[in-house]
Amino acid sequence: MDLRLSSARGRWVVLTTVLGSSMAMLDSTVVNVALPRIGEDLDADLAALQWTVNAYMLTLAGLILLGGALGDRFGRRKVFVVGVVWFAVASLLCGIAPDAGILIAARALQGVGGALLTPGSLALIQASFHPDDRARAVGVWSGFGGVGAAVGPFLGGWLVDGPGWRWVFLLNVPLAALCVPVALKHVPESRDPQAHGRFDVFGAGLAALSLALVTYALIAAPERGPSAVVIGSAVVGVVLGALFLAVEKRRSDPMMPLTLFASRQFTAINVVTLCVYAAFSGFFFLTALQLQVVAGYSALQAGTALLPTTVLMLFLSAKSGELAQRIGPRVPLTVGPLLCAGGTLLMLRVGEGASYVADVLPAMMVMGAGMVTLVAPLTATVLASVDTGKAGLASGINNAAARAAGLVAVAALPLLAGMGPEAYRSAAEFGATFRRAMPMCAGVLVLGAAIAWATVRTPGRECGAPECKVHCGVTSPPLERTSD
Repeated sequence: MDLRLSSARGRWVVLTTVLGSSMAMLDSTVVNVALPRIGEDLDADLAALQWTVNAYMLTLAGLILLGGALGDRFGRRKVFVVGVVWFAVASLLCGIAPDAGILIAARALQGVGGALLTPGSLALIQASFHPDDRARAVGVWSGFGGVGAAVGPFLGGWLVDGPGWRWVFLLNVPLAALCVPVALKHVPESRDPQAHGRFDVFGAGLAALSLALVTYALIAAPERGPSAVVIGSAVVGVVLGALFLAVEKRRSDPMMPLTLFASRQFTAINVVTLCVYAAFSGFFFLTALQLQVVAGYSALQAGTALLPTTVLMLFLSAKSGELAQRIGPRVPLTVGPLLCAGGTLLMLRVGEGASYVADVLPAMMVMGAGMVTLVAPLTATVLASVDTGKAGLASGINNAAARAAGLVAVAALPLLAGMGPEAYRSAAEFGATFRRAMPMCAGVLVLGAAIAWATVRTPGRECGAPECKVHCGVTSPPLERTSD
């Protein structure tokens, strides 16, 4: 269908996809701010807070590629609507959860909904609009999504301090109630006529189970120590990961074609992605706690403190992409992680009674500058490192890799920093372990910069043009789909 952006129906399509994608994007940014209150209200230890974050990322990372394939085969609008409804029901369960166990299970269900709706959001834009309007429509969708991500931490803090942390999740219900009927009435259905009915469900299951077992071992280790259960979970998780790669290599229609990694550039940029997004996820998870537990900020103040990073990305990411097109990706992908490492180390100045202007703001500005420098070139390089027809799949793999890296980082960083199960209840104990964790994040970022400098080269074709010009997410690079 060839809708025009100036038409009423075209605007409805943009509104619907913005609402849907914003639900998933908001949940990836606002929950960190709510963690101390969740722990206090549900009497949860640090491991439960880690799982509150990771249960969502686990199912989302494991199933996002499968979600895109389902939309291509059965109809993007249909799968998108199912994802929105699923996400809303899971959000309702999160909002009424009586204990941490039910909250964690509901968060895992949320991730399934996110995996269904996230790929379909951009795909619907691309399939619905006239080619002359498609780039503008994607730009509007991307811009409004960026605004939503920028507002997320502030909104989350306001909800936590006001009506309570449960409204961080319950807010998704009215958003879905608005999104679904508009989608059914105004969004045209589309599918890929070449898509078949065979799906790599086995591969997706192996990937998710491997990540789950490794994550469990990392989170359980501080309390259980090197027990048989912990070691066994880690070993089985690694074995299942190897089995996943073997299955993907042998399948005729794999979820993650390993042939893409024959491109040295594609492999290199995904290794860089693993480094930087592991550090980002660990940094923002611990910083949201540090600001409240140690610095004494309210949830609203902590959420507001995180705004500079996303605001900088909202206004400057397009300019960063244009610069990378002129000079190539190597320098931005080296300088960006180094700036982020500097911002991470500046957070070491944030302790009890920290001043926002003197202590927190400089760290956030430097971190934001680094993220602006690297995110758009990273996406462009992913797209340019493979054949045009495989760019959408390459972007999906890169997005899933970033989420998996964040999942492992949130599980591993407290263990490596020596955080006990009750560390977040003590300002002194958490502050001490936070000071050990930040140099670790900085080290991973420096490693990413070194790998980028050593391996990334200007692609043979123009260093891409990602359609999502504005992106403010801190948990993954933008999910691009360049074919329909």
